[in-house]
Amino acid sequence: MEKIGYLGPEGSYSNVAALKMCPSAELYAYPSFPRVMASLTTGHTDGIVLPIENSINGGVLQNMDLLQSADGVCAVREAVIKIDHRLATLKGADVKKITRVYSHPQALEQCAVYLAENFPFAELIPVRSTSAGIACISCDTDAGIVGAHVVNENLWLSEKNIADEDNNYTHFLLVKRGGVQEKIPTRKIYFSATCLNKSGALLALLQSIASRGLNLTKIESRPVKNIPDEYRFFIETEGDYSDPNIRLAIDEIKGSAISFKLLGCY
Repeated sequence: MEKIGYLGPEGSYSNVAALKMCPSAELYAYPSFPRVMASLTTGHTDGIVLPIENSINGGVLQNMDLLQSADGVCAVREAVIKIDHRLATLKGADVKKITRVYSHPQALEQCAVYLAENFPFAELIPVRSTSAGIACISCDTDAGIVGAHVVNENLWLSEKNIADEDNNYTHFLLVKRGGVQEKIPTRKIYFSATCLNKSGALLALLQSIASRGLNLTKIESRPVKNIPDEYRFFIETEGDYSDPNIRLAIDEIKGSAISFKLLGCY
């Protein structure tokens, strides 16, 4: 049976994504994203699920960096999960007396307006995942931000989504060892590239994409570690990597970049 790793514990949004993408797999929860990636690179799992972008917060920077730095892995499938955040307290607790709110940093950020308006003096405490925050709710003045899918007989969940935006989605990738399979049709191609730090260098890279008729769906920059003022661009385009013409286009883009890494095709 295929083994799939995700950020736990059970009930996290990563767990939901893993169940959606790999319903028949044996799932393994890990306490941090670096541990999730290490499980794959060391062979303890056959694949891992990583959130890579949120529609409110943008790219999940830690996971972009992990995908960039890991050797011999690539993303092979994607899933978009609707995020529905609920306030969780012990049953019978007075919400007006909440003094601490536990959740994943992304969830705290995505509910920032709600928290500021309703709990302006509460301590916001980041934990490793939304589901991990459940274990921290130990008294009537504690609260957490969890997914609407969470079922716990000891908790009360708010009736409505408390995120600052109702249309809140997270883009997850299924990452496996090995390279891209050239004969498997894909809809999207995800890669990173660096270019010369001079006027027009990024434009030249983008023109290589446009001239081949590829539709750019995402671009985000990250500083190159240990090199001041240098940036790496994470780029996603539409494209079927099994098409030889598309692979020629990617080769042309690669030729116009200083460094290039194919992060996934899905």
